[in-house]
Amino acid sequence: MTTKQLISEIKKKKSFLCIGLDVDLNKIPSHLLAEEDPIFTFNKTIIDATHHLTVAYKPNTAFYEAYGIKGWKALEKTIQYLNKNYPEIFTIADAKRGDIGNTSSMYAKAFFEDLGFDSVTVAPYMGKDSIEPFLEFEDKHTILLALTSNEGAFDFQTKKIEGKEVYKTVLETSKSWKNSKNLMYVVGATKAEYFKEIRNIVPDSFILVPGVGAQGGNLQEVCKYGMNENVGLLINSSRGIIYASNGNDFAEKAAQEAKKLQQQMEVILDGL
Repeated sequence: MTTKQLISEIKKKKSFLCIGLDVDLNKIPSHLLAEEDPIFTFNKTIIDATHHLTVAYKPNTAFYEAYGIKGWKALEKTIQYLNKNYPEIFTIADAKRGDIGNTSSMYAKAFFEDLGFDSVTVAPYMGKDSIEPFLEFEDKHTILLALTSNEGAFDFQTKKIEGKEVYKTVLETSKSWKNSKNLMYVVGATKAEYFKEIRNIVPDSFILVPGVGAQGGNLQEVCKYGMNENVGLLINSSRGIIYASNGNDFAEKAAQEAKKLQQQMEVILDGL
């Protein structure tokens, strides 16, 4: 999917919502456990109930890898279902990969070619040669961890080296990499006060923003400082939507929670 297509979908749906498909068998409705593939059944039902409210889905691969081959098969079926039935949806493999060049090439092939995701999250710690293999793929996007929403982000990301925070160095350096136009960035919603300076460094890039909802991030604050002329934001919510209910009405409740966020986004977009 091209960036232009993503922007068009945001305008069409008046939404820049991303729904995280982080499936925990201990949290999904118990009646689904009798299904042959409860993970896929849960995902399919959530997707069918919310696709008109969101522009992206983000399965975190750890929640699938934890269940071995059955989990990976469920992930494969989920992305196939999305690509076949809702090709307008932007898909994110939240895998946080990043390794030496030849290994990164294989990771990129796995997520972009075999599975068919539009994007994948990657860690920048190993530098240029660990990221550029992902950037080689046309109309695919590499989402670089820049400033995350977890408590441990302060261990390294905000530390200053020669007077500059590490996350700023990551942002600035990444712009020099080959095919950097294919980069997006992860910035946590709980770091809303940082968005203004981040936008000074990457004014045109899309930013994936976890942390709204269950983690306490504020949508209005993020948009105030992080939105650009093309919106430039994908706001992720996972637990607050997909686990809104663990009963037979789980899909309906998920849609209701997604609708609440979408309506807030519509107000913000109408105010631009």
